[in-house]
Parts: sequence; structure tokens; C-alpha cells
Amino acid sequence: MNRGRIALRPFIKYRFFNSFFTGLSIGSIFIIYAPLQPSVYSLGGVFLALSMLLIAKFYSRIMNLRCFYLISMGVELVMLILVLYFLLFSYSYKTALFMYIGYQATFAFGSYLVRAETILVIKSEALTLIDVSRQKGYLAGMIVSYLFYKTIEGPFGITQNGSQVYILHYLLFAVEIITIMYLAKAFRRSGRNIDELY
Repeated sequence: MNRGRIALRPFIKYRFFNSFFTGLSIGSIFIIYAPLQPSVYSLGGVFLALSMLLIAKFYSRIMNLRCFYLISMGVELVMLILVLYFLLFSYSYKTALFMYIGYQATFAFGSYLVRAETILVIKSEALTLIDVSRQKGYLAGMIVSYLFYKTIEGPFGITQNGSQVYILHYLLFAVEIITIMYLAKAFRRSGRNIDELY
């Protein structure tokens, strides 16, 4: 891992595919969470708020490049496990609950990751490129998601929501692997760092 710099170009690609994953999956969450009671969301919201509060207390210790990398990679690996879990096990209340807990765990680090990225990247030009890539990825993910659902619904005749979401997770698995690869590459010593690009 590069302890002094983030390689900007692979990091921009990482952010694109990270947001692409989010755009792809955003519609499927509502189907996956369908079996859960409203009280679960309330309780989950309480734990999420408490988790974010606890993480914020440790900002002085974790606001560094090493922690940023390890936490980012941890979040991505959790996402990969969630996708695999959904593909391997039948759709049920237990699956929905496991997925909800997993997603909430990753959301708990959301504020930290945004703040750490801003502090560690520093250069405004680089932040612009990263944010533009993030928005492009999210938009592309939603468009591809829409086209995916319409394609398997029309030509392939798959109209059941659960089946559509299940098939989508094969694509999500591939996207998550690419996301992890670019994240790892962004912290390798061989990458061109931000200072070299300006």
C-alpha cells in the first residue's frame, strides 16, 4: 500500500464503479427489504446514528491514509459478502435482515469516508475529478439498471421482482470485483500520485 499518496487515476475509476454499484443496486433494495417490519427500520436507524457518533469520536485516530484504505476496503468486502450471500441463499426474511444489517454497517462509515477523502486528497482539482466521476457512475448505474430490468422483462419474459433482483446480483458481483481491484490499485506504490498529475 502506498503510505504517502493515493494514485488519482485508479482512485477516480474506483469512485466511478463504487457509485455505479450504488446506482445499479438502489432499486433492488426495496425488493430485498420488503419482508422487514417498519420497526426494524426504526431500530436500524437508531443503531446507525449511534454507530456514526461512535466513529466520529475516533476521527483523530483514523483520519489517516492507512485507516482510510483499510476501512474503504473493509466496506467493499462487506458489500461483496452481501452480494454473494444473496446469490447463495434463498430469498427470505433472514436474508432481508442480514442484507439490511450489512448495508447499515457500511453506511455507518459514510460520513468518515467522505471527510477523510476530502482531507487526504487535499487538491480541489482532484476532488472535482473524483466527484464528477462519482456522479457519472451513479447516473450510469441507474440507467443500466433501468435498461437491465426492461431487457429481462421484455425479451426474456422475467417479470417477477424477486427473480429480476436475483439476476441483477450477478452483475453486481462483477462490478464489486472491479471496484475492489481499482481500490487496491489506487494505494499501490507504483501508481502515479495526485501531485504528479498537476
